[in-house]
Amino acid sequence: MHSQNKLRLIASLVSGIVFGLGMAISGMTNTERVQGFLDLAGAWDPTLAFVMAGGMLVTFIGYQFILKKPAPLLGDAFHVPTRTDIDKPLLIGAILFGAGWGLVGYCPGPAIAGISYGYTATLTFVPTMIIGLLLAKPLGKLF
Repeated sequence: MHSQNKLRLIASLVSGIVFGLGMAISGMTNTERVQGFLDLAGAWDPTLAFVMAGGMLVTFIGYQFILKKPAPLLGDAFHVPTRTDIDKPLLIGAILFGAGWGLVGYCPGPAIAGISYGYTATLTFVPTMIIGLLLAKPLGKLF
């Protein structure tokens, strides 16, 4: 394996561990906490708002420095989204994502981090999420 590929793999692994630890420490692998954030009419839990604000702050500050460089340290180019339009596939995907998130209390990152707890719901959710990801591209062509 090429040394740069090894470094990318190590960087990916470390990033995944940091993300997973962050999700676990902040309580975002707890579906009740996430659903509490979505329960605006009931016992609203603002914890997720603080986690999102912290993530946006770190990203904003990081982008101020990183995007001034010609390329990432371990890549050939930055892959920053350029599309700004709102189309039918985006809306359908957002609705499906939001429905799944609201029903279960998981989005992909925390769900994968939550596998370590071994909860039956998580062990059921993650494989079905993967099936949905695999079906997304072929089904997206229908819309």
